[in-house]
Amino acid sequence: MYGKIKEHLQKELAGIREAGLYKEERIITSPQGGEITVSTGESVLNFCANNYLGLSNHPKLIEAAKEGLDSHGFGMSSVRFICGTQDLHKILERKIAEFFGTEDTILYAACFDANGGVFEPLLTADDAIISDALNHASIIDGVRLCKAQRYRYANADMADLEDKLIEAQAQRFRILVTDAVFSMDGNVAPMDKILKLADKYDALLMIDEAHSAGVVGKTGRGVTELFDIRGKIDIITGTLGKSFGGGIGGFTTGKVEIIDMLRQRSRPYLFSNSIPPAIVNAGIRMFDMMSETNELQDKLHCNTEYFFKKMKEAGFDLKPTQSAIIPIMLYDAKLSQDFAAKLLDEGIYVIGFYYPVVPKGQARIRVQLSAAHEKEHLDKAVAGFTKVGKELGVLK
Repeated sequence: MYGKIKEHLQKELAGIREAGLYKEERIITSPQGGEITVSTGESVLNFCANNYLGLSNHPKLIEAAKEGLDSHGFGMSSVRFICGTQDLHKILERKIAEFFGTEDTILYAACFDANGGVFEPLLTADDAIISDALNHASIIDGVRLCKAQRYRYANADMADLEDKLIEAQAQRFRILVTDAVFSMDGNVAPMDKILKLADKYDALLMIDEAHSAGVVGKTGRGVTELFDIRGKIDIITGTLGKSFGGGIGGFTTGKVEIIDMLRQRSRPYLFSNSIPPAIVNAGIRMFDMMSETNELQDKLHCNTEYFFKKMKEAGFDLKPTQSAIIPIMLYDAKLSQDFAAKLLDEGIYVIGFYYPVVPKGQARIRVQLSAAHEKEHLDKAVAGFTKVGKELGVLK
């Protein structure tokens, strides 16, 4: 049997290669940061990491991780409800709830698991999920695992959302779910308007803060801070793997009864190992740091504004952004790959994105700014983009 599927897979892979769309994994030999070393020995500037606050290699988090290893061991070898809950896990859950102004928190191995495990325990075929068309794949997969009726509205389109909410009045309960920041476009969901519609049509409201927590809002507390709706969201999911240290681990935080039900019935929580103590202890330290200073958020916001301004002046086609994500639009899939390859030769590490990650004809390079970037890093990136843009005919 494998001989047949092997031949099929070989042809499919050859087609991907011939189209210039084969994804090669570049190998990094240094810690994550604004400047990294790749397997060729070259030092390059990294502009495609989710390391928004530059904490992935922060000495305080490394120290906390080592302390967690020394005090609580390497791994738990258990799920939470058997013998996988340490005092550290409960402390981190409380810190996350305090940070977002919610009632309780549950930890997961990843935010993908948090989104995958939230709908099925709460909803049945009698209920409805209303989801933004550009929501993350983890939300989409979580919806697929649930028997609730599904409605999808155009990205951040409030008229379409209201239409779907009206349709969903036929169901018992409704949950409206949206990314806070959409990872490929960098736009922020209009949460003030969404909240009003959720209240008007009696829907629970869930947001995924993966790309907004630590980034959006004056102190990085996400869209609830940006729109002054702290404490008014029923469910927030997020990750420790981006702004918050870049390790591993996800969470769902929100109303206490919802979190309690997830502890009882959420399959990714019930059947996955607990987060290792080193990661948990570093997470605790990170949230303490976030409460002590706003320095990293301020630097990130300045870097984003500066880079966007310089790239716009250079003549690039940019999508508007309210986050640390700046998409440089190229539209052609192969061009995005060629552009990224040439940028690496200029010492700029970025990745081209194309269908199915983004819609057909919407290929781009997604630049992600970090508090780890210095002004000279930004200037070098702008110069590199400009040089390659002229070489490939993107700029005149």
